[in-house]
Amino acid sequence: MPLYRKELYVFEGDRPVEAVIRSYTEADFPGLIRIQQESFPPRSHPSSGGTRSRLRNHINLFPQGALCVEIAGEPAASVTGLIVNYDPSHGDHTWEDITNSGYIRNHDPNGNTLYIVDIGVRPFYRKLGLGKWLMQSMYEVVVQLGLKRLLGGGRLPGYHRYASEMPPEAYVGAVLEGKLKDPVMTFLLRCGRTPLRLVPNYLEDEESLNYAMLMEWKNPFLAEK
Repeated sequence: MPLYRKELYVFEGDRPVEAVIRSYTEADFPGLIRIQQESFPPRSHPSSGGTRSRLRNHINLFPQGALCVEIAGEPAASVTGLIVNYDPSHGDHTWEDITNSGYIRNHDPNGNTLYIVDIGVRPFYRKLGLGKWLMQSMYEVVVQLGLKRLLGGGRLPGYHRYASEMPPEAYVGAVLEGKLKDPVMTFLLRCGRTPLRLVPNYLEDEESLNYAMLMEWKNPFLAEK
């Protein structure tokens, strides 16, 4: 299976910026660690040594699901996934369980679902729409591999502001009605993801009160009638 590479222009306002979306390699590890350090709270990731072990697993176990955006010769954003065999009737899970705490040793080449482990963009590059481009690229991986769907749990970082006023189900409903915006859920909706179910105790996250919205993108070539 060939690795992924796509050359394109992204935009900073009206200014085109050259970019390459490609499979990442071990040479990218320092840049990928920088992305994770700048994108996620410190408690969300292990030491740089632990992160290197995860990254090494990503490129060895499922290189097609390990992508980065390169701008001006350095990684500016990245996304990682693994393949799982997902049964929607038994949907509740934690991030640690379904991703093997990010090490993806449970990657199943014969599974039916591409599951997002993480996606991050360095703050300096966040006006370029790189997260959406990475998500679109992972949809292409889903189609290329003939999988049923892309799936992932999106944290709800805006919920803590409204937790005293409404349960999480009402918060999600308000986001879907356009009455509220959530930094992650609204982004995923803009990327074409659709909500599947609210999952409690998905990951330790004070802002989300440990809730996440499981959101999917179905392969349009395998969509059920």
